[in-house]
Amino acid sequence: MRLLIVGTLGGQLTTASKIAMQGGAQVTHADDIEGALRVLRSGRGADLLMVEVHLDIAGLIQKLQNERVHVPVVACGVETDAQAAVSAIRAGAKEYIPLPPDPELIAAVLAAVAQERGDLIYRDDAMASVVKLAEQVAPSDASVLITGESGTGKEVIARHVHKCSNRASKPFISINCAAIPEHLLESELFGHEKGAFTGAVARRIGKFEEADGGTLLLDEISEMDVRLQAKLLRAIQERVIDRVGGTRPVPVNIRILATSNRDLAESVRQGHFREDLLFRLNVVNLKLPALRERPADIMELALFFIKHYSEANGVPVRPLSVEARQALMSNPWPGNVRELENTMHRAVLLASGGEIGVEAIRMPDGTPLSVSKGAAERAAQTAEAVTRSFVGRTVADVERDLILDTLDHCLGNRTHAAKILGISIRTLRNKLNQYTDEGISVPGPGEARA
Repeated sequence: MRLLIVGTLGGQLTTASKIAMQGGAQVTHADDIEGALRVLRSGRGADLLMVEVHLDIAGLIQKLQNERVHVPVVACGVETDAQAAVSAIRAGAKEYIPLPPDPELIAAVLAAVAQERGDLIYRDDAMASVVKLAEQVAPSDASVLITGESGTGKEVIARHVHKCSNRASKPFISINCAAIPEHLLESELFGHEKGAFTGAVARRIGKFEEADGGTLLLDEISEMDVRLQAKLLRAIQERVIDRVGGTRPVPVNIRILATSNRDLAESVRQGHFREDLLFRLNVVNLKLPALRERPADIMELALFFIKHYSEANGVPVRPLSVEARQALMSNPWPGNVRELENTMHRAVLLASGGEIGVEAIRMPDGTPLSVSKGAAERAAQTAEAVTRSFVGRTVADVERDLILDTLDHCLGNRTHAAKILGISIRTLRNKLNQYTDEGISVPGPGEARA
């Protein structure tokens, strides 16, 4: 986490800086708006800007937009600055942090930014094998091509590769090649000199230099124009880049990761992608399975999203009903993890009562999640696959997982879990005591399983 604090470092802001560093953030300081822009243009970058509320936050956000710098901004100031706080939020600041700083509040803001990067949640063997390969190749500097359908978590696995690499302490920089117009992408990647084109008001360091020493993720690289691919190939091969309008090459030391939801071999055949670039990128291929191909992940992810969005919206974490679980497992999830996440966010908001029932599981247009004949067949296939997964395991192991999963479903409520399992509360407690003695983590009342 790279935090840029903008403003005069008085006592309270200095304390906020120390709290952020204690939370693991790398903190940089700028006295004013122009100083902050110089830091961002220089390639040092930031994941979050904490700006004194009396500064021109609206002007800062406008300049960030003009220079296409995408970084969230939070305002901070003394609690009596109510009007300034409102103005900052209206100008585009994400949050307002009152001073003197509250350690828990600052930690929550930093955690929220880190949370947006995504968590690697999996349980299915199909996904586990991909994660194992990712961790195996992570320590190398080999380029990795991550493929899979939209919404499968390609950027999440890319961040995991970086986290497990020897470059983990250095920047992880991501750029979406599909989201930036063709005529601007070169400048975003390689940077530009002042006056290189209309709007180039100052030298701007590109993503390659910003990622120096770390990892650069080229997201949806299949959308990159063929002419720019040639320049990218040179940068990867020779580890040097040319800024737009520059007069000399700039050396860079980065590890390249790329993602695509298209078949790049087919794009090569159609003349839309350079074959030599594909060879350079595809040293190792991580192909993420679609969510429908990793059924054991559906419930694991659903429970994770329920907990996350319940906490984010200030509502109690409620378990899923049996019918809701069946509906989730039988759905094909064409939008993969991203669709499941949005569905569970809606379910948290729509649910009433002690459980999240099937009536809260709705499609984006508000219609209920229906179980079609095809979906029922898929559910049967999923059930068969789950049954096959029991082969080779002892009855005691299967019983333990069933008891702990049921307890997790009930958020540690022993009485509720015992009723679902059809055993006495005394039997359940004896089993849980046994597991605890064996060193197995058992959730307490109101807790989810770690």
